[in-house]
Amino acid sequence: MSSNSRRSALVGAAFLMATSAIGPGFLTQTATFTQTLMASFGFVILLSILLDIGAQLNIWRVVSVSGKKAQDIANMVFPGAGYFLALLIVMGGLAFNIGNVGGAGLGFNILFGLSPEVGAIISGAIAVCVFLFKEAGKVMDRFAQVMGFVMIGLTLFVLVKANPPVGQAISNTFFPEKLDAIAIVTLVGGTVGGYISFAGAHRLLDEGVTGKEALGEVTKSSVSAILIASIMRIALFLTVLGVVSQGVALNPKNPASTPFEYIAGNVGLMIFGVIIWAASITSVIGAAYTSVSFISSFNPFIQRHKNCFIVAFIVASTAVLATIGRPAQVLVFVGTLNGLILPISLGLILIAAHKANIIGDYKHPKWLTVSGAIVVVSMAILSGQTLIKYFVG
Repeated sequence: MSSNSRRSALVGAAFLMATSAIGPGFLTQTATFTQTLMASFGFVILLSILLDIGAQLNIWRVVSVSGKKAQDIANMVFPGAGYFLALLIVMGGLAFNIGNVGGAGLGFNILFGLSPEVGAIISGAIAVCVFLFKEAGKVMDRFAQVMGFVMIGLTLFVLVKANPPVGQAISNTFFPEKLDAIAIVTLVGGTVGGYISFAGAHRLLDEGVTGKEALGEVTKSSVSAILIASIMRIALFLTVLGVVSQGVALNPKNPASTPFEYIAGNVGLMIFGVIIWAASITSVIGAAYTSVSFISSFNPFIQRHKNCFIVAFIVASTAVLATIGRPAQVLVFVGTLNGLILPISLGLILIAAHKANIIGDYKHPKWLTVSGAIVVVSMAILSGQTLIKYFVG
């Protein structure tokens, strides 16, 4: 692989992971929690970034140095664990993709006045087209990069006009006045939970970026992915904070759109339409690609026809959205499930990091093992508390 191709693969993997995380749920959750916690939401974002990096570094490094996909690593740790993990990932990915397709439909509804269902079908067709190219991986990488820059650029443009209380936000980021366990679980689960943390790692495997000699580049790419998603999260947080701190209530039906419309009227709403469509369509592509990557190694037929399975995954998600709609209760439950998947998947990765039959003579840094263990324990506890709140009240 040439140096340019390798660099392109590393950048593409970072943006694939970041844009997979930045979906319609990402936008809605950020707006909603900002309204609830106000400037103290900055602390939740900071904590989630640290937990995200701890999880992501462990996963990407072990996947890369082993040269194996996560499900195969899990099966080597405990026989059958990989199949169980793949089941959780595919179920979560499919459920979330229904919401992602719905978000793309909403974007088309805002921009062109089409019904959300028609917009979802058109968006699904666009996502399918990406995987009809012979060089589908490279097209996916480039598409994710362009959409990522569009989302961040437009949000920063509106942020300048939002005039948020930056001083208060910085102060409460380190000295919060409010805390919310559900917000922490949701943010971490929404950024590196479920399929998301494996999107870039599996993409690098497909491009042949593996082995100990690649660890420096892989580490940089993995942290860059978290930082890209975090820039978007912080920009949106400050934009929403600038509006709600003036006493403006968010529209409960579409909370993330309120700041854009309030600041820039119809133009702002159009800007939000572009942002939510870009966020949704890249998440559709990322969820489909990564979910199928979790079953591709189980059967040579799936591996040979991987793009066909990805297309089928997108078509199934679009069909459910267009005919049944978004099963809200399922999406809420799967959102929590994403937070629960993380301690399971990361726990398996941490065990694998110390098995010579998986990682050879590679020595996993102790500080990474410790930071990963902290993420596993804290997310298991917080996710348990969140489930109790959901089901007990």
